[in-house]
Amino acid sequence: MGADLLALLWVFIGILLLVFLIVKTKVHNIIALLISGLFIAFAEGMPLTKIGTTIESGVGSVMSSLVLIVIFGAIVGKLMTESGASQQIADTIVNAMGRKLLPFALLLIGMIFGMAMFYEVAFLILMPLVISIAKEAKISYMKLVIPTIAGATMGHSIFPPQPGPMALVTAFHADMAQVYVLGFIVIIPTIICSGVLIQRFIPGLDKMPLGDVLKPAQKRDKSELPSFGASIIVPLLPAILIVCSAIVKSLAPKNTWLFKFATFLGGAEISMLVTVIVAMILFGYRRGMNGTEITNHMTSAIEGISNVIMVIAAGGVMKQVIIDSGIGDKIVDLVGHSSISPFILAWVITVLIRLMTGQGAVSAITAAGIVAPMVVAFHVNPALMMLACACGSNTTTLMYDGGFILYQQSFGISLKDTLRLGEY
Repeated sequence: MGADLLALLWVFIGILLLVFLIVKTKVHNIIALLISGLFIAFAEGMPLTKIGTTIESGVGSVMSSLVLIVIFGAIVGKLMTESGASQQIADTIVNAMGRKLLPFALLLIGMIFGMAMFYEVAFLILMPLVISIAKEAKISYMKLVIPTIAGATMGHSIFPPQPGPMALVTAFHADMAQVYVLGFIVIIPTIICSGVLIQRFIPGLDKMPLGDVLKPAQKRDKSELPSFGASIIVPLLPAILIVCSAIVKSLAPKNTWLFKFATFLGGAEISMLVTVIVAMILFGYRRGMNGTEITNHMTSAIEGISNVIMVIAAGGVMKQVIIDSGIGDKIVDLVGHSSISPFILAWVITVLIRLMTGQGAVSAITAAGIVAPMVVAFHVNPALMMLACACGSNTTTLMYDGGFILYQQSFGISLKDTLRLGEY
């Protein structure tokens, strides 16, 4: 028991070191994660000859299963933006659901955008649209911003191909189809509570001023936009392919051609590649773009996510150190003497790391390294464990969180009001 507690102490100190380096000294996340991982390795007495191999394994395990998927996701989001598909989705859903159901319409729009593109990109595309909708409907803008942000944040935190969820899927070896199905079950009540019902408990939304940073969106003519069917099918296509593949595999005999084809098409990389090709056709060539323009958009998308990929890869090092040093097994032994659920523990650990670092993806991948051994030890569903960490990585935002700063600066609201909204 003493050795188990000591191992947990080294992890805790390593996380505090990570927080100090990121928050206080402003060291880049990649360097901070590597230094913290090395500290844990040295403290736990990992042989020096093994540390290099662990670093390679940690980076390789994340990069091998993450890079293509995240890149493909970024490309799809970029093509949606440049083609006007984003505007088409927003306009169609809002018009179909009407003024009374606007908050619920924006929950759905936010979730789709959060699944399809990086959070910052989704935020900067959606907010001008939301302000335009609020002005047209004569509704306080913040009453529409909150449901949109709730949907986008949860979509980004839970569903692949976003980098945080994808890293968790890899860490827990979770079944992607289960992640999508169970994720939708989790996200629906969550975004309704956090996006619509919560507004009843937040005073002063009608009086919250809007700064002059964000302007209403300049809408394109409808004739310039792709159809709604094309616009909506592309961001949802990976989930459709993966879930359909799982259904076919459950019905078809294993040695049949149908089973093998479903396995091939339902793979994360192949389903995302198919999605990219469809997006290139529907949002690129059919919208009048030539090959050079499409390539330039793809290059821009890849450049924009390179830092995110490397940060998560560095997080993989800390995860691998915890596993290879045996700390993960010691933590499992420690938890085995308590009655706490592994899911609750995974969520709490992720929340604490998120609050300390202000980094959603970093908190998710770090927590995964700590709790991953529990999946086998306690025979829990990897998809549920993945969702516990994913939800934990999306909690209260504080001043040093990039999302907090983006929110405050974009709307020009006070620090007090931003903190109040973050607390809710």
